[in-house]
Amino acid sequence: MTLRLGINGFGRIGRNVLRAAIQ
Repeated sequence: MTLRLGINGFGRIGRNVLRAAIQ
């Protein structure tokens, strides 16, 4: 759920940020 919102809101940058946050 949060991943979808992040990808839709930020895009590629959001995806990288989420990945870094998870790690």
